[in-house]
Amino acid sequence: MFEELIEKLDTAFRNLRGQGKLNEKNIAASMREIRRVLLEADVNFRVVKEFISRVEEQAVGDRVLKSITPGQQVVGIVHDELVRLLGSRSTAIRFNQIPPTVIMIVGLQGSGKTTFTGKLGVYLGRQGRNPLLVAADIYRPAAIDQLKTLGGNAGLPVFDLGTESPARIAAAAVAEARKKGNDVLLLDTAGRLHVDEAMMAELVDLKKALKPAEILFVADSMTGQDAVRSASVFQERLDFDGVVLTKLDGDAKGGAALSIRAVTGKPVKFISNGEKPGDLEVFHPDRMASRILGMGDVLTLVEKAQEAVDQKTADRLARRIKKHDFTLEDFQDQLRQVKKMGPLSQLTGMIPGAGSKLKGLQVDDGALVQVEAIINSMTREERQRPQILNGSRRKRIARGSGTSVQEVNRLLNQFRAMQKMVKQLGRAGGKGFPGGLPAGF
Repeated sequence: MFEELIEKLDTAFRNLRGQGKLNEKNIAASMREIRRVLLEADVNFRVVKEFISRVEEQAVGDRVLKSITPGQQVVGIVHDELVRLLGSRSTAIRFNQIPPTVIMIVGLQGSGKTTFTGKLGVYLGRQGRNPLLVAADIYRPAAIDQLKTLGGNAGLPVFDLGTESPARIAAAAVAEARKKGNDVLLLDTAGRLHVDEAMMAELVDLKKALKPAEILFVADSMTGQDAVRSASVFQERLDFDGVVLTKLDGDAKGGAALSIRAVTGKPVKFISNGEKPGDLEVFHPDRMASRILGMGDVLTLVEKAQEAVDQKTADRLARRIKKHDFTLEDFQDQLRQVKKMGPLSQLTGMIPGAGSKLKGLQVDDGALVQVEAIINSMTREERQRPQILNGSRRKRIARGSGTSVQEVNRLLNQFRAMQKMVKQLGRAGGKGFPGGLPAGF
């Protein structure tokens, strides 16, 4: 996410670090460059002006100018100011003591409200909640069907009354939630192509009737300042509680993410960066600031790994490592665990320093699919004893997987390298890994 912004800021900071000593003149030049980068990223003009002013004020102090590493000190100041701009800390959803907790999801049409409703249901389900999805968007064609599909795929109940009035749907949904024991009610409300009075009046009436614990405004991050302007109108009329940034896996410049809290005064609570039900993250300002400055996000990477790793598979792998027994079936299990963590392009962005080192490299998620196809084209004996793979067997595997013999050979070479590393780990007793287990490596 924000690849262009990250790359341009990295260039600006490289120039800054290259200065042996800093003075007010070259700091001012660097601030002009950073200002230009932020404005090109569609960050709100007033937000940029205040941000640069705060950074410049701190950067010209004696602590920085007399430092041994003044360029690095300025980067640290920018990081801290980004964290402050983004909200300083994550903000959790509030839940009622007496269920059900009602959460209204609002925003313009096309912002991703319905998809987010399904994702939030999955997220809350994993937190031990029992959510009910409510289809209250009666105007957009297929909105109800879309929510039913999302709920069905995730195993979540969906309540709808067709094209009845949103007020009646909401009231009936609350009664249904109490009856069935659902402790959270997620109300997918209607949007429009632009803000209009009829939509806002309907949402205001729903808020008065339901008294929701949370109102979440869904903003399409790819629309930049348009999303910020829409958020301001919704904030004025609804006084929502938090923001959700969607489509961060697309070509978002970053303007909405960096502006929306400063303009509305409301925290960003979630970011959505994919189409899968699990592609939803709690928003952490400090982690996002680190990503934007190319410092990675190790904590989120670790959390994704913990969610993806199947403990039984990991324990089995640990036992096999101790026996120096690592097969292509184990290799395939590890690939599947990596795939669960999300697109490779997102994962590499969380590794500190990987952005600049992998610049220009196309990270192909399809390569994992190809590897799986090759392994699936093998017999069980071949997966367990790859040393028996002679020329004729490799030709058969290539035909079965739709690949070439060269690609089969490349995979086997990669596997042998992995096998060699695993044997070294086994001899070392798995030292350097928590509990002796290199799960998910």
